[in-house]
Amino acid sequence: MKTRERKWHILFFIIILLQIFPLIYMFSISLKSMDQVFSEPLKLIPSVITFENYKYIWNNVPIIRYIWNTFFISAMVTLGKIITSIMAAYVMTYKEFKGKKIIYSTILITLFVPFTVTMIPNYLMISKIGLLNSSLGVILPQLADGMGIFMIIQNMKGIPKSILEVTKLDKIKETKVLYYIILPMIKNSIISMGILFFINSWNEYFWPLLILSEKKNYTLSLALQMFISSEGGNDWGVTMAIATLTIIFPIIMYAFFQKKIMTSFVKSGVKG
Repeated sequence: MKTRERKWHILFFIIILLQIFPLIYMFSISLKSMDQVFSEPLKLIPSVITFENYKYIWNNVPIIRYIWNTFFISAMVTLGKIITSIMAAYVMTYKEFKGKKIIYSTILITLFVPFTVTMIPNYLMISKIGLLNSSLGVILPQLADGMGIFMIIQNMKGIPKSILEVTKLDKIKETKVLYYIILPMIKNSIISMGILFFINSWNEYFWPLLILSEKKNYTLSLALQMFISSEGGNDWGVTMAIATLTIIFPIIMYAFFQKKIMTSFVKSGVKG
């Protein structure tokens, strides 16, 4: 039995190593000079560690502005998705009305609709209302999320109905019930969903590429691609430094909230 477990542990270790190796390699390249990148390409610990690539970014790339653009868009998208998910989930869980099952089924169907299907209609809508090349144009079509609604519904279903029945007898307003009773009981799920929303928005590339045209409005993903295609050339040290700055914040967030995220998905999976 121990031998079998050891084999599984070795397999998992190999899988984890394959997952994190590109990140380690990327960070390693960002600490190398141009000569080192080509003279010792597979050496993870550079013989001479340099921060010149990061200094170059600080002096030549408006990295703070790109970080702020990315953070602002991600934060607004996350906030919008959380608010709409909570409101929709509350109605779908505790209210009875005509067409409820049809609406719920429609929400579930949206989980299987690829981005390419809604991309053109969303682009035309943003274009017609004059929001091209603006952060709001990137944010607006992403203010609702079917997965968020579904996950919060599953968590709300786990709240004992007896608690809510008592609030009805005491004639407590629904807004107070939601704010003071329901939300505190599912706050871990809301936090975990918010982290996932934020990370997905932070890493998004294609939709901002369609909407944003001026460099001053670029997100980090667009700035990275711009540097590679027009300014970076073969300067892989600087390119990897920008890539490191792009992913470091989402990685820290996920690592810090990993337990809450996994617990939330497990609980959502077992609630009926």
